[in-house]
Amino acid sequence: MLVDKIKKREPTAKKNINRVDIQVGKWVKCTKCKEILYKEDVKNNLNICPNCGAYFRMHINRRLESIIDKGTYKRFDLNIDNVNPLGLEDYEQKIKKLRQKTDLEEAVSCGTGKIEGEDVVICIMDSGFLMGSMGVVVGEKITYAIEQAIEQKLPLIIFTTSGGARMQEGIISLMQMAKVSSALTKLDEAGLLYITVLTDPTYGGVTASFASLGDIILAEPKAMIGFAGQRVIKQTIGQDLPEGFQTAEFLLEHGFIDKIVERKDLKNTIHKLITLNKGGII
Repeated sequence: MLVDKIKKREPTAKKNINRVDIQVGKWVKCTKCKEILYKEDVKNNLNICPNCGAYFRMHINRRLESIIDKGTYKRFDLNIDNVNPLGLEDYEQKIKKLRQKTDLEEAVSCGTGKIEGEDVVICIMDSGFLMGSMGVVVGEKITYAIEQAIEQKLPLIIFTTSGGARMQEGIISLMQMAKVSSALTKLDEAGLLYITVLTDPTYGGVTASFASLGDIILAEPKAMIGFAGQRVIKQTIGQDLPEGFQTAEFLLEHGFIDKIVERKDLKNTIHKLITLNKGGII
C-alpha cells in the first residue's frame, strides 16, 4: 500500500528559541500602557509603572514603608470584630478569606509613627479589602485614631481609598460617616492638624465624610474621586460629563483639593506641612 511506502517522520523536538520562562505571580500588566512588568521592579518604583508612569494601587504595608520612618509604626490593636446585621450567610466567610488573601485584618490600619522625625497618628486604607469599604470596624478604628490624636496632641494623617459604605452592614455602615465626622469636629476644636491624602479610588460615603474634611487635602495624580460613579451620574442627568471629570486634576481646578503630589514627594510634603503647622504658619 502507498501508505506503507511513505517513510514515517520521527517527531522533532521543538526548539526553545527566545523562550522566556514566565513564573506565575511574578509579573503584572499595566492597565494603561499594557506592558508586562516584573512585579519587583514595580514595587521598587513605589508601585508606579516604570514604562509609562501609571500608578498602581498600594498595599497598606507598602504605603507605610514609603511614608513612615522605618521601625516607628505602632498599630493600634483594637479587639473588635465585624458585625453581620443583615445575617448574610457568606459575609463572615468572605471576611475570613480576605484576611488570608491580603494579610490584613480590615480595610484600614491605624497607629502612630514618625514622618522624618515628626510624631503623627496615621490611618491608611486599602482597596484590596472589600474595595476599602467602610463598615463598623473601619469606622471604629478611624474614630479611635482620632481620639488618640487628640489625647496625644498629634497631627492626624489619613490616606483614603474606598468604594464607600459597606453594603453588607446596611444602615450601620452609614452611621460610621457621622461617627467619624463627629470625632473630627473634636479634633478641630483641639486645634490639631488634619491632612487627608486622596488616592485612587475614593468614592461614596468616605468622600462624603472624612476624606473631604481635612485642613489640607492632597491627592495623588490621576486619582478618581467622587460620590457616585460617572456612569450613574450620566444616566441620572442624561448628559455627557466634562473631560477629566472626577480626576484629581479636575477637582484641583475646581477647588475641591489643595494640591496634587507625586507619590515620591508625599512624605516630604507632609513633613513640610507638619513643620509649618508647628510654626504657626498654617
